[in-house]
Amino acid sequence: MVNNWLNIIQKKLLPPRCVLCGDRGHADLDLCAACLADLPRNLSCCYCCGEHFEMTFAEPRLCGRCLKKPPSFDETYAPFLYQSQISYLIRQLKFANSYKNARLLGMLLATHISQTAQLPDCLLPVPLHPRRYRERGFNQSIEIARHLSRQLDIPLDLHSCIRSRDTGHQTSLPAKQRRKNMRRAFLLNKPIAAQHVAIIDDVMTTGATASALASVLKQGGVSRVDVWVCGRA
Repeated sequence: MVNNWLNIIQKKLLPPRCVLCGDRGHADLDLCAACLADLPRNLSCCYCCGEHFEMTFAEPRLCGRCLKKPPSFDETYAPFLYQSQISYLIRQLKFANSYKNARLLGMLLATHISQTAQLPDCLLPVPLHPRRYRERGFNQSIEIARHLSRQLDIPLDLHSCIRSRDTGHQTSLPAKQRRKNMRRAFLLNKPIAAQHVAIIDDVMTTGATASALASVLKQGGVSRVDVWVCGRA
């Protein structure tokens, strides 16, 4: 009861403001209605890897890459394209310490998930290697996952899996090199009891990281692994 009153008072005195244009926020979001409507949506995509289709199909479809060589995960939920505003929000979170963007991205992703996905037993953010964590000071996937966990009431698993190799920045690498680079990048640190796990990350490019992590989870006994990302490149 006390927390509810505090939230009401805070919203009255400090209403959310749009992080993109500065106007009044919409529906408790740090986005106005106009900027929310303008976000680049991933409306038609491969249900396995989330790759965007230029055409719209009535039935769920797989892309050619997933037909030829399916990844280790089962489905991907990527409501936005990694373009324009979404790219800006993610880059500001990762490289400018804009933590409020984690709340916004988590709320946007939670809204999409609640309408489209079967909820898992737990959420597992993609781990950072300790060296990268020390450089950045935080893990953006964990920050987004914390808000998802609260919004959807799903336990957060931060300890079952570790990143055992520092794979470095993969932005400029081709897909084949990314997959090679991710081999043996993750290890299970402890047994995992969940049968259905959702991997949480900020953006998916080729899916190599998520597939490597999903492979380790399935080897550890997990039967289903989904991937939830804010943006799909």
